[in-house]
Amino acid sequence: MSAPDGSPVGAERSIGQLFASATTELSALVHDEIALAKAQLKQDVKRGAVSGGAFTAALVLLVFSLPMLNFALAYGIRTWSGWNLAICFVLSFAANVVIATLLALIGLVFAKKAKKGQGPQKVAASMKETAGVLQNAKPHPRAELPEDRAPAAIETVARSSS
Repeated sequence: MSAPDGSPVGAERSIGQLFASATTELSALVHDEIALAKAQLKQDVKRGAVSGGAFTAALVLLVFSLPMLNFALAYGIRTWSGWNLAICFVLSFAANVVIATLLALIGLVFAKKAKKGQGPQKVAASMKETAGVLQNAKPHPRAELPEDRAPAAIETVARSSS
């Protein structure tokens, strides 16, 4: 097993290697955050497109089908019930309004979902939080050891960094 920079795990690494590793990992984190923002934005755009499509379908249905459907439905109701033709036309119009209202409600539901989608804002907040944590990072305080009790690992690090 090895560290991201290729050195074996458990081996002492120099400050330069640690810095290079941290820089690589931070760069990867930023790229991943950008990819997440793009994916969430794509999902929000897709919801908006579905909403627009549903509203358009409702409008097209209402405009183009009303004359033909109203005549067919009104004459069908008259044949079935024997009612006055005017009442039959009002009932056929009401049926078209109900269908158009259902399509508009579907469009409204998808529009609200698209509006609620806070994908890029969440990613931006996450990136700010990450940057804040990195800015507040301080080196770990080391306990002072007497020179005669210095472990071999510290001597090795001291030799490798000079």
